[in-house]
Amino acid sequence: MTHPAQHMAFIGGGNMASAIIGGLIRQGMKPEQFSVVEPYPGTAAKLLQDFGITALTAAGPALAQADLVVWAVKPQVFSEAAAPVMPHTRGALHLSVAAGIRTDSICRWVGTDRVVRCMPNTPALVGQGITGLFPCPSVTAADKALVEQVMATTGQFVWVDQEAKLDAVTALSGSGPAYVFYFLEAMTEAGVGMGLSAEQAYQLAVATFSGAASLAAASTESPEVLRQRVTSKGGTTYAALTAMEASGMKASFVKAMQAAEARARELGDEFGKA
Repeated sequence: MTHPAQHMAFIGGGNMASAIIGGLIRQGMKPEQFSVVEPYPGTAAKLLQDFGITALTAAGPALAQADLVVWAVKPQVFSEAAAPVMPHTRGALHLSVAAGIRTDSICRWVGTDRVVRCMPNTPALVGQGITGLFPCPSVTAADKALVEQVMATTGQFVWVDQEAKLDAVTALSGSGPAYVFYFLEAMTEAGVGMGLSAEQAYQLAVATFSGAASLAAASTESPEVLRQRVTSKGGTTYAALTAMEASGMKASFVKAMQAAEARARELGDEFGKA
């Protein structure tokens, strides 16, 4: 494949940066095509060990060669991290994976409007992620294609047409893996209570989740139809789903996701002030 970019800079070299770098290196990019600013020695050592990339402890002129700058920093340090980077990277396309930071703040801090904001999730670490993407108006079709090539290394992606929708993406898929883990905990606990070993219960629960998700992905039918197909009236599944309905589980789940969306909005307000 053609290299997505001639040179890429990463501000922050933690998990999400490593997931993207690893994917790009597997596709043929070379360690020398990356500049990574990572002041934390432990994380820098891991970049060297895993990818042969020597991290920069601070931003400098080396960043000027980057076509694409990926912001993989904690939201609360974004503005501070951007100040020394900005003078070198105004001509680049910028991709932010920092949760909650809105594009108006990012554009101000990086000194350009060529900004794409994205909301990935942790299954990106095993190439099974899904990322929501939002482009600023001055992002070109070629810029979008470049971002798609980069994010495809971590899994799937969807573009949204309004930035506010990224708060919904955050609630659904950004925070979503934790909901799955929560259900896995409950299913394992229930299995143990019914006499299975913790290992057996966990194996059954994980395989059921990944299998059902694969079945849904391969099917053209709605989840409602798929659910009805395994629910015969008066049977075991029917008993479980009836109990779930009686306890208001679906409504509670919807409410929980609305709480996540509201919090995503608040974080955007909070972090964008600097």
